[in-house]
Order: sequence, then C-alpha cells, then structure tokens
Amino acid sequence: MPYVDGFVLAVPTDKIDDYKKMARTAGDVWMEHGATSYVECLADDVPYGELTSFPRAVQQKDGETTVFSWITYPSREVRDEVMKKVMSDERLKMDMDSPPFDGKRMIFGGFKSFLDL
Repeated sequence: MPYVDGFVLAVPTDKIDDYKKMARTAGDVWMEHGATSYVECLADDVPYGELTSFPRAVQQKDGETTVFSWITYPSREVRDEVMKKVMSDERLKMDMDSPPFDGKRMIFGGFKSFLDL
C-alpha cells in the first residue's frame, strides 16, 4: 500500500500561474528522487462550510483559492529517503525563496494507506 503525503493550502488567485510553475518544478524534483506520483488540484466545488471545510482549514481569504495536493511513495521508508533528497535539491530551494502562498496556513502530513481500489 502506498504511503501518502497530503497538503492543503490557500493561494492568492493572482499568483496561481506562479504557483503552477513552482508546483511543476517541485513535482519534477519529487518524481526524480523517487516519488510514485505527484498531484496538484485547484478548488472547483469546495464550499465554505458552517463549521469545517477546506477553505476554513487554511483560513482562506477573499481573492484566494484552495489547493489540495498529494504525493505517493511505495513506503514510509522510501518517503523519508526521498524527503532528504528533496529538501537538499537546489531547484526547490530557489523556488521557495518567495513562495506564492502563505506557508504558515498550509496543512500537511503523512498517511498510511489502508484501502487502495
């Protein structure tokens, strides 16, 4: 079963093109270092909930949209090895000097798969 890193963040709508460029680079880096898949999604049908929702979770502001992303790996051990390589890759460091989103409002974590149909 794959190991999954998941991410939810808010991106200013006027910086979507910058985010897409950064995501393309990040995806290339992750895949080159051993990720099985890399997926980035822009909110399309994501209502602002009364109590909980993706926009609430990232404190989405007017003029922003929610991004939902995930990266898969064969195992947690592979993920840990890939992350070490990714975090030292200069291509990613250059893009992260001024990211097109507020990293303090990003939610992320690693997950063990229990069902994959």
